[in-house]
Amino acid sequence: MEARIGWRDASVPVLVLVVGVVELAALGTSGWLAAAGLEAVAAALHVLRRTHPLLAVPISAIALMGIPLTGTEMDQAATPIVLYVLGIYSLGRYPSRRSGLVAAAVTLLLVVVDTWQGDASADVTDVIFVLALAIPPFVFGRITRTLAEQSAQIARQAEQIRQQAVRAERDRIARELHDEIAHSVSAMVVQTAAAQDLVRTSPDRALTLLQSVAETGRRTLAETGRLLHLVRDESDELGLHPAPGLADLPALLDEMRTAGLSVDASVSPPAGPLPGGVDVSAYRIVQESLTNALRYGDGAAHLLVEAHPDELRIECSNRMGHPSSTGSGLGLTGMVERVSLLGGTVRHGPTGDRYQVDVRIPLRTAVAP
Repeated sequence: MEARIGWRDASVPVLVLVVGVVELAALGTSGWLAAAGLEAVAAALHVLRRTHPLLAVPISAIALMGIPLTGTEMDQAATPIVLYVLGIYSLGRYPSRRSGLVAAAVTLLLVVVDTWQGDASADVTDVIFVLALAIPPFVFGRITRTLAEQSAQIARQAEQIRQQAVRAERDRIARELHDEIAHSVSAMVVQTAAAQDLVRTSPDRALTLLQSVAETGRRTLAETGRLLHLVRDESDELGLHPAPGLADLPALLDEMRTAGLSVDASVSPPAGPLPGGVDVSAYRIVQESLTNALRYGDGAAHLLVEAHPDELRIECSNRMGHPSSTGSGLGLTGMVERVSLLGGTVRHGPTGDRYQVDVRIPLRTAVAP
């Protein structure tokens, strides 16, 4: 994608030009207006120093070489030197290494030749002076370019890691949903078979079983809809490890306390069974929140789990540890992925001296037909 010229590209050349015009007007030479015009041409070319540096910088140098022809000597005005330095920096910063070096060499050669032709007393010290002006900004431009490239590479790698974490979490969710759906379908088959046996001898009991089948089917449809957006992880294909849920929170809290985390927990279990995807996701959210509190927090963690008729609420907070005690953020990325899949919301971040995680998961949507 071709780079576009912005106001930042023009701001520095315009500022230098204003200073240069004031400087030339103060010198009061007979041709200062013509010299100002040449500086304006050079400044206008410097607007293109980022998008077309290989052409803009050498041509601007040629324009500045014409200033002595107007009656203004180069050693009288400092602004042309500023434009030279800006141009050499741009050749180090924006083009590729080889092309920038070639363009910088050509520009310096033009300046040196012009210096020798315009001043009969010029000697090798003038060449050293030109190099002393040019080499530092070129090297600084090259260093700036290298740092920018490294920063962009780090950003790309971080994004790849984030995407991999999201993919891994989605695969993990898919596996858990897959197991839950398989269990629900098996239960529906058993209940339907039982209802068939009772439909003549005990219609009321058969109706109760069919109502349970319908409710399970609605939940299973919701889980299936989520599963269609994910790709199943082939690990643990047989589902030998049952998916955990809110009923397993006491064991999780004991595990965290054994690991050294003091947890002040308030858990209000739901009145009835939760959809499988919600149940296991709630467990994983609590697990991730407490794990972060153990690793990066300072002091006790406060946990609140409340199940309302239409919403499951999970809050976890802990005092933040040392500023350097920060993680990769991938666990929080997985948490957001889970809650988003369930149609809920997540808010997390510092609140005063504490780190707060607030999760809301709708329940009616999860079981709606």
